[in-house]
Amino acid sequence: MFSNRIRIFIAFIFLLSLGVLMYFRVYELAAVAAMMIILLIWDYFRQGTLIVASRHFHVKDYDKTAASLKEIMKPEWLSKNRRGYYEFIYGGLCLQRQEFEEAEKHYEIAAQYPLRSVNDHVAALVSVANISIRRGNLEKAQAYLQLAEKHKEKITAKMKEVINRLQQELKKEPGKKSQDFKSQDSR
Repeated sequence: MFSNRIRIFIAFIFLLSLGVLMYFRVYELAAVAAMMIILLIWDYFRQGTLIVASRHFHVKDYDKTAASLKEIMKPEWLSKNRRGYYEFIYGGLCLQRQEFEEAEKHYEIAAQYPLRSVNDHVAALVSVANISIRRGNLEKAQAYLQLAEKHKEKITAKMKEVINRLQQELKKEPGKKSQDFKSQDSR
């Protein structure tokens, strides 16, 4: 919920109050101040700066999004719900920067975690399928589209349209092998 700078500032305020309260021997309030410091530290490791990054991502401020995501030093320590959303946002950021290999990796990880909604989960699966088609890995694209199909009754019409478009694209290219696409990419 907070950026790291704000989190450190608040922890410093509580640390000062802890010192003053200990000096005046008000141990009950000193314990509350210590618990607040521990809560801020726990919040950093379990929640990170994801809400801040999400706000920047939704207004398409990708530089601030990247800066907020980089403040999370150990994404694997995030809570299960937050880790999926971290990977989802990071995949979208990589996609905007046209770093398709990185985006595919992050979307694959995001699809393994619970996301906010079924639509977000399917969006991660469809993104992997789309990137796989572009990179020539048609078998992988088909597998991810089949996973997305399992949730077809719970997703929006727009997402259904994207899935149908990708399936049509796969049907157009049945004779091409993955190696044909990879040789075109290397030119």
